[in-house]
Order: sequence, then structure tokens, then C-alpha cells
Amino acid sequence: MTPDLHASATSVLAGWTPRSPEQAALRDRFLTHLAAHPDGLAKACFPDHLTAGAIVVSPRADAVLLNHHRKADAWLAFGGHLEPGDASLVDGARRELVEESGLSAFELDPEPLSLDAHAVEFCSDRGTVHHLDVRFVAVAEPDGSHATSEESLDVRWWRVDDLPDTFDDMYVLVDAAVARVRG
Repeated sequence: MTPDLHASATSVLAGWTPRSPEQAALRDRFLTHLAAHPDGLAKACFPDHLTAGAIVVSPRADAVLLNHHRKADAWLAFGGHLEPGDASLVDGARRELVEESGLSAFELDPEPLSLDAHAVEFCSDRGTVHHLDVRFVAVAEPDGSHATSEESLDVRWWRVDDLPDTFDDMYVLVDAAVARVRG
């Protein structure tokens, strides 16, 4: 990862105003991680590294686009590891969203929506990794222009009042995205 990406991520997180004490604690954890690890955005940084992603919501905030992640075997938002060509966290989230969803037409809010830290067993052969995930919200029309990637078993729009079984943090993320889009 470039020093510019590291500086950009640090600046974005330091300037972000969390909406809860839990989110503030995560922001502080992410910033502490970045201060201690010049490589803290790289997949090779063990056992923790930053990742970026996006939850996609319809303009009326009544539906979300999720992917049935192949390795996790769960319905999730889009996202993943940052790459050397990513200029910022939001650029990494945009790239991951395009790669995993096939969407080409969407509006991506550059302000982080939320942060999440979660253990991942299949990320490294060295053991459990913690993804320090910076999540953004994108708005797109549910017009069928999405596609399933190699990382997914399925990509599908879900009504927000009829979501599939998934992790609790995904329901929290959907609620936050819907609230942001509804303004």
C-alpha cells in the first residue's frame, strides 16, 4: 500500500464523526492500528488489516442489494481487501462494489457509514484475521443490472422488510444505510 493511501485513510477516519460510543471506539481502534502499522491497510498485515466495502440501497430505501458470499456462505454487503491501486478507502469500496456486483450505475457516498471489526477464518493461512471494515453506502436502481461474481453464489435485491438470514451486523448495517438514504 502506498503512504498516500495510509495518509488518506488516517485523515478520513480522524475526520469522521461517529454516531455512537461503539462506533467511536472502533474509529479509535482503527486509528491506533494505522498509527502502529504502516502496512495496516494491506492483506499481509497480520492479524488485523483495514478493508472497505459498501451496502447498496435503492433510491426509495426500500430494498438492498446483497451477495451470497461463496466463502462465508452468508448474505453480505460488498467489500474486501484494499489493493495498491486504490487511492482511498472509498475508491477501494467502489472497486470492490463493481467487481462483486457488476453494477456500473450507482452513487457512492464518500462519507463512511459505519465501521465494523470481525474475525475471518479463511483470510490467512497464519490463523484468524480481523477485518477492520470501513463501510460506505451506495444508491442504485434495482433494475437487474447486477451480476454474480466468482466470489458469490448469488447477487440479489431484497426488500428491507424481508431480508435473508445473515449476521446481526448486516441487519444493523442495512438499518443505518436505509436511515442515511431516507435522510
